[in-house]
Amino acid sequence: MLNRDYLRFSLNSVKARRSRSGLTALGIAVGIAAVLLLTSMGEGLHRFMMSEFSQFGTNLIGINPGKRTTAGVSGAIVSNVRPLTIDDAVALDRMPGVLASVPVVQGNGEVEWGERQRRTMIYGVSHDVPAVWKFHIASGQFLPDDDPSAARAFVVLGSKVKQELFGNTVSPLGKLVRVGGSRFRVVGIMESKGQLLGFDLDDAVYIPASRALEMFNRESLMEIDVLYRESLDAERVKARITKLLLSRHGGEDFSVMTQEQMLEVLNSVLNIITFAVGALGGISLFVGGVGILTIMTIAVKERTSEIGLLKAMGARPVQIMTLFLMEAAILAAIGGLAGLAAGWSIAMLIHLTVPGLPVNTPWQFVVLAELLAMFIGIVAGVMPAFRASRMNPVDALRSE
Repeated sequence: MLNRDYLRFSLNSVKARRSRSGLTALGIAVGIAAVLLLTSMGEGLHRFMMSEFSQFGTNLIGINPGKRTTAGVSGAIVSNVRPLTIDDAVALDRMPGVLASVPVVQGNGEVEWGERQRRTMIYGVSHDVPAVWKFHIASGQFLPDDDPSAARAFVVLGSKVKQELFGNTVSPLGKLVRVGGSRFRVVGIMESKGQLLGFDLDDAVYIPASRALEMFNRESLMEIDVLYRESLDAERVKARITKLLLSRHGGEDFSVMTQEQMLEVLNSVLNIITFAVGALGGISLFVGGVGILTIMTIAVKERTSEIGLLKAMGARPVQIMTLFLMEAAILAAIGGLAGLAAGWSIAMLIHLTVPGLPVNTPWQFVVLAELLAMFIGIVAGVMPAFRASRMNPVDALRSE
């Protein structure tokens, strides 16, 4: 038999039993659609999260108070909470290769102007925020370069806070507002930045870190962000920061993490999530494979006389087996194509309906999904095809 004869014979067998073939392909289609949809959402989430974290650049290092180490058995955590201070941030800012450092204090409080008020996030930071966090000013300026320990009572408003308190008719620049019960003069308005992992960066105000420490009655900064030259090696900069803080604190009571390390951890977690959601869709593919196995087993029993006739005409066992395997592969391929079309359509519909939900379908997923469908079809058809190839032609013809 020629290759085209195999294909023609298998296609005719599929067409002759359209209802059964359609239902069999439907099982694979549902599985492929589920895998494609779930992996597309997982990959979209992966890319979204990575882009969110990468928007601040990769030449950043974060320092947090407290050093956590395991001791003895799992779960035994020792945590030191010696405070990080503004003086630490100033010392880091003077290090060779460091472009800027930002002390960070975060809290929540009321922002008031006249009769209007809004509860929002309050960030205590330094004048280097635009350079380190890649923020931009819409009008006015950011916090001035004051003495870090005695900064003036200035505030920069996020775009949403400005809109809620002042609207479009009044310029807030130079106005006095109350932040957490204290009076601050508005010196700038931030450009809209959007959300970061659910936090609305536009619904926030920025005041000097020393003022925020007093406002929230805290001794320690929550974090110090250090921006270093891109040409420098992150691990070397991290080692220098560790050495400097060790000399200042007398012990390693802090944690230092590069942006690259944070992205690596995030990437590994998101890879696991993407694999997990794809595996859930794979359950549907397994069910579709069982459907093909069942249908092909029934087909072999129903077509016993046909198999006997083919053998009587000289068809070899390997040819009989190839015919049935090709039929199973065709059913799976048809189901796979239908599933790809359905999965992609649903993914695009979800993206159009909910633009904020990231959905991404790499072409590699499309090719792998179709190849997986055909592989499952062939595997499911092996046992029935082998049984057909082992039939005795005389007994097969008598079965009629």
